[in-house]
Amino acid sequence: MNIVLWIAQGLLAVGFLYSGWMKVQVERARASWPWAREVPQRLVIFIGLAELLGAVGTIVPQATGIAPTLTPIAAACLAAIALLGALLHIRRQEYKDIGINIVFLALAAFVALGR
Repeated sequence: MNIVLWIAQGLLAVGFLYSGWMKVQVERARASWPWAREVPQRLVIFIGLAELLGAVGTIVPQATGIAPTLTPIAAACLAAIALLGALLHIRRQEYKDIGINIVFLALAAFVALGR
């Protein structure tokens, strides 16, 4: 089970590192995602930073053994971000974009509960 959790943590971290990095570079986010053009720039950056910190938090504490209880907390926070993203897409009727949110919500919940 530990190996499966590490794989899930790795996938979660890579996905949110990519997503967060794109959002921190606001112009890339606005070119890639229509919703990013319609919300305040500072909100896009805030979400990106939260995703980057969450991605680091899913790996580093567990890997180093320093405050490993932060790993499930980071995963739970990423689950909340994924859920809020899905709700945003539902509200905007962007149903084709919800799938990735559900995948990352499931991964984050799995890590949060497993760790």
